[in-house]
Amino acid sequence: MIPAANLPDTLPLFPLSGAMVLPRARLPLNIFEPRYLAMFEDVLKTRERLIGMIQPMDHAAEGQMHTVGCAGRVTSFTETEDGRYMISLTGISRFRYQSKVEGFLPYVQAKIDWQEFQRDLGGVEHDGDFDRDGFLKLLERFFEVEELDTDWENLKKAETEMLVNSLSMLAPFSSEDKQALLEARTLNARRETLVTLMEFALRRGDGGGVMQ
Repeated sequence: MIPAANLPDTLPLFPLSGAMVLPRARLPLNIFEPRYLAMFEDVLKTRERLIGMIQPMDHAAEGQMHTVGCAGRVTSFTETEDGRYMISLTGISRFRYQSKVEGFLPYVQAKIDWQEFQRDLGGVEHDGDFDRDGFLKLLERFFEVEELDTDWENLKKAETEMLVNSLSMLAPFSSEDKQALLEARTLNARRETLVTLMEFALRRGDGGGVMQ
């Protein structure tokens, strides 16, 4: 855990549609574009080793991003023979994007603010209204309709926060839906949003994909 006092005022941003990380969850990434290889190598030189994951806005001007993202700390990485990096980010805290830092870097460095999301640093979040049995029944139907495959036994054993956050990150929702999940203020609100999205998908009745 990084103390709030040690969180930087600027972050390198990795805009990636459909990809997000949430506090205490892990996101694997494959880094191969030259500008993001440069970003990653710069990040490794910092004390906090933070990357700001943020989603581009759909149907907007090129380079326009959502204003809320989440910082992840590089907790492991391997370099491949062809010069790529396979990295793992562990979510630390959400942030609000304020402005781009002007300069000559090949990637976006941004001024950000953490103030709205101090709860993210407070340890595991709980959901006192969580109906695990009902949620898992809905989830099973969702998997079936969307033709998803996953490690069902481990999923059933997961703690509530990890279950809800991992599904929010991995389920095949649109980037705008994932942004809504990211911006949900509490775990309870994120779980309710996730349930709504799964129920909508069941009513729609189409799909296809694999959840790893």
